[in-house]
Amino acid sequence: MGRPNVLLVLTDQERHDLVDPDGVPVETEAIDGLVADGVRFTHAFTPISICSSARASLLSGLYPHTHGILNNVHEPDAVRTDLPAEVPTFGTALREAGYRNAYVGKWHVGRTDTPEDFGFDYVGGSDDHHDAHLSAGLDSYQRDYGVDPDEIEPRDPVYAEFADSREMLGGTLPIPAEATRSAFNAELTIGRLEQLADADEPFFHRVDFQGPHHPYLVPEPYASLYDPEDLPPWPSDAETFDGKPRVQECYREYRGVEGLSREEWDRLRALYMGFMHHIDDQIARILAKVDELGVAENTLVVHASDHGDFTGGHRQWNKGPMMYDDTYRIPLVVRGPGVAGGGRVCDDLVSLMDLMPTFLDAADAPVPDDVDGRSLWPLLADEAGANGRDAVFAEYHGDEMGLYSQRMVRTKRYKYVFNAPDVDELYDLDADPHELQNLIDHPDYRDARSRLRGRLAEWMHDTADPIAQFTTRHLDGD
Repeated sequence: MGRPNVLLVLTDQERHDLVDPDGVPVETEAIDGLVADGVRFTHAFTPISICSSARASLLSGLYPHTHGILNNVHEPDAVRTDLPAEVPTFGTALREAGYRNAYVGKWHVGRTDTPEDFGFDYVGGSDDHHDAHLSAGLDSYQRDYGVDPDEIEPRDPVYAEFADSREMLGGTLPIPAEATRSAFNAELTIGRLEQLADADEPFFHRVDFQGPHHPYLVPEPYASLYDPEDLPPWPSDAETFDGKPRVQECYREYRGVEGLSREEWDRLRALYMGFMHHIDDQIARILAKVDELGVAENTLVVHASDHGDFTGGHRQWNKGPMMYDDTYRIPLVVRGPGVAGGGRVCDDLVSLMDLMPTFLDAADAPVPDDVDGRSLWPLLADEAGANGRDAVFAEYHGDEMGLYSQRMVRTKRYKYVFNAPDVDELYDLDADPHELQNLIDHPDYRDARSRLRGRLAEWMHDTADPIAQFTTRHLDGD
C-alpha cells in the first residue's frame, strides 16, 4: 500500500446519528460522499464524553485514567492540565517516521502545551475560550469580509437561565457564512494542503472544527434551513427519570435548561442541524482541494468527533454524568488507500482510541505495546476473520461540577453503567434502543447484570483503574 497521506477531520460534539441515514435528518453531502467511497462504523464510541479527556485519548490511544487528563484542562478544577511528557502520541511518532504534520483549529488538550509539543506545525484557528495561547488570525480574516468581530450580536438568541446570570445556547449569527470560524479553519486547511501536497514525504493534516458544539451560533442560510416546527419529537424526549440516578434530573437545573419551552428546544435542534450542515459544506471545500491537488488516491481521509451532544435528548443539554449513546456514540467514516469501502457498513464495536494505532500502522511506524486502542486496519481492509471487540468500555470523572465516578461496559445488546454515588443502570438496547427503562433491578436480567458487572470488574483490574480496589467488590458481589 505504501505510506498514505492522512487527513483527519474532527468535529466537536457531533452526534453519531447525524451521519446515520436513519438518524437526524440533516444534510451532510460531503460526509455522505466519504461514506459512499469508504466505510462507515455504526458502533464507534468515545472512551469519555468530555473534550480534553477524549482528545487526549485520541492522541495517545489510552484510556483517560491511564493518560491522566480526567476533565477539561481549562477549568479551575482540572485534575491535570497537560499530558505527561512520557505519554507517547501519534503526532510525535508520525513526525519521527518522516511525516510532515500540520494542525488547524481547536486543541484543548493542554493548558500550556500546544500541538507544537506533539509533533505538529500549528497553523492557527483555535478559540480564546479553550486555547487562548493559540488563538490568532480570525479577527483580521473577518474584517476582510466587512465584519467587525467586536460588534457581532446574534439574533433571536436562546438562553440558559440561572439564579443570577444566563448563558447563550444558540442564535443566528449575523455575518456571511464565509466569515465564520468554521470557514476560516477550512481556508487555513486548504492553504496548508497546497503547501503539503508538493513534497516527496507523506503528510498528516488534522483540522478540528469547533462545532457543532454549543453555543449554536449559525449564519444564514444555515440558521433557517431546518424549520423547528417540522422537527418530530426525538424518542428520548419521553424520558421520565423514573429509576434513574438522581443527578440526571438535577443536571437540567445545573445546566440552566429546566425552564426551556418545547419551542426553544426545537429551535436549538434546528440550529444544531444547520451548524452541522455549514461544517459539512466546509468539509466539502477541503475535499475538493484534495481532489484538485491530485492527492486523493493516496490520502486516507478520516472523519470522527470527540464525543456527542444531548441537544435535548433525555431532556438534557451538552453532556455530563449520563452515559447515554447521545454523547458516547460517535460518527466514524474512513476512505482511502487500503480501505475496502464502496459504501460498506461495519457494525463492529470500535473506539476513538483506535485511531492512534491505526495512523501508526498506516505509516509503518511501531505501535507502543501498552496502548489501549486497537488498529482498525483488519476491519478497514475487511479481512476474513477480522473480529473486533465484543464490548467497549468508557469512564467519566466529572466536569465543572467536581468529581463524579462512572464506568460503562457496552455490548451490541446491553449497556451497564456503574454509578459510584447512586443507582447503577442496565439497558437492553434491542428492546429499548433509546435507553429509557433502567433494568438494573429487573429479575429477568439478573444473569446479564452479573455477567456485565464481571466484565467491567475485569477491565478495571486489567487497566489499573484507580478505583478498582474499591469498586470491584461491589461489582463482584452480585
